[in-house]
Formats: sequence, C-alpha cells, structure tokens
Amino acid sequence: MSLVITGLTKQYNKHKTGLSNYSITIEKGILGLLGPNGAGKSTLMKIIATISKPTAGTLFLDGEDIVNSPDKIRKILGYLPQDFGVYPNLNAYEFLEYIAALKGVGGDGLRKRIDMLLDGVNLTADAKRPIGTYSGGMKQRIGIAQALLNDPKVLIFDEPTVGLDPEERVRFRQLISDLANDCIIILSSHIVSDIEAIADEVAIMQNGALLEKGMQPDIVKLVEGKVFEAVLNSDDLVVLKAKHLVIDTSRQKELTKVRYIIKGNTPEPASLPVNATLEDAYLYLTQNKA
Repeated sequence: MSLVITGLTKQYNKHKTGLSNYSITIEKGILGLLGPNGAGKSTLMKIIATISKPTAGTLFLDGEDIVNSPDKIRKILGYLPQDFGVYPNLNAYEFLEYIAALKGVGGDGLRKRIDMLLDGVNLTADAKRPIGTYSGGMKQRIGIAQALLNDPKVLIFDEPTVGLDPEERVRFRQLISDLANDCIIILSSHIVSDIEAIADEVAIMQNGALLEKGMQPDIVKLVEGKVFEAVLNSDDLVVLKAKHLVIDTSRQKELTKVRYIIKGNTPEPASLPVNATLEDAYLYLTQNKA
C-alpha cells in the first residue's frame, strides 16, 4: 500500500497558505510528522482524510485518485482529529455503536470488537459511564478507539497523546505498533519522544513545506558530530548563545549546563561531544530555517 502526494498546495486566502507544493510518498508503517505550530501538519492530515480539498496537487492511494474519488480511502480510513468531539450523554458502548453505524460497521462481531478496543485503551471499567464525566485523557482514549472501529488500513492521528499520562502514552504506542505491519499510520505530535519511540520514518515540516523525510537514523545523522555539552558561567553562556544553536540549559548552582549544536566546525572550549537525538535534528532543521 502506498500513498503518493505530489505538489500539494492549500491556499486559504491570499495571506494564508497551509501547504505549499508539498510532495511525499508514504508506505506501510508509521510516519511521524514533526513541526512547530502552523507547520501544516493538521492541514495535510485533513486533506488525506478527505475532510478538506487541496487548492492544487494530487493524492493517489495505490493508483486511485482520492481527491476526486474520496470514497476510495474513506471506507478504509481511521481518523482522530486534534479537536475530537464526543456526545457527553452517551456511554462508551453507545458512542462507539453510534460511530460504527456512521461508518457502516455492524454484524455479530461488533460488540466483541468494541470490547477489544475498550480493553486496548483501558476504558473497560468506565465503559458504562457517560462520556461527559470522563477526564480529558479518557476522552482522548475513546477517540483512539473510534478511529480503530472499522479495522482501517489508513490511520491518521493528530496529536493523539495530548492529555494522556505517561502510562497511557506507552499503551497507545504499543497498540499502534501492533497495527503497523498492515497499515499506513500517520501520526503527528509535539512530543518528540513519542515520535522517537514509535515512528519508522519521520517527516519534519515547517511553513507548509517538507524540510526532511527519512528513517530516524538518517535524520539524526544530519547533526552527528555537531552536538556538544558544556558547563559555563553566565558570561560565557551569553557568548555561546550568540554563536551557536542552544538546545537545552539547566542550572547547576552558579553555573549552567548547556546542550548546543555548533554553527560552523568549532565548539566552545571545555565542551564535550554527545550523542545526537531526533530532537536535536528537529530543532536544528526548524530553527536554522525559521
């Protein structure tokens, strides 16, 4: 299965562009989308989900034009938007049965599938409570369950781990990893560690454009040998910030430990090289091209 996107543009008005000549090929597995607010991640996902139409460009799923024939993807699509709404008076069973009816999912196995999904998102004990009484994280989990109802082959998750505690984030990652061999899964998150833990490939976006796409090790290689740490006084820290890209700082009494990416070839004195991470590469790409 392959989703081929070519020259995708979304122009909201003459002052606002969501995507600009965006091209990418997405295969089976998990693609993690990273980018700052306004990068175009949600716009891209809405167009793939056929909720929004592009101004220009093409999208083909296994050779089928899904812009002009959206039903080609809708019947195999699972989608969790960033702003997911629920019916507060329905309990989890009632809500999922309602969503199943909208998706045309039914039959004798429906209740068993709902039970399986509720167990997968750890909501079995609360399944008969009105969703309006759920916490934000619990509502997010019911949103994940509804996206999986129709056994989709294309899954789109826009910020799925927002509101989830660390244990539930791990549970979500395990649930999605089990599906990755048979599905195209597109996942956006502001939490780089979630993408790092789950994604096969990473696409880094900014200002509606694709900055870089590749396997995680290949993305990280872009900053190998460029990441250093040092412990500095305040005056030396000011000098460093003027010359290099600071990734992180932490106070150590009167001194500051700083992690940075060198601009050029020479680190500051008394600096030690450290292993690069996906977050280092992400910040290097987005801040260098801001």
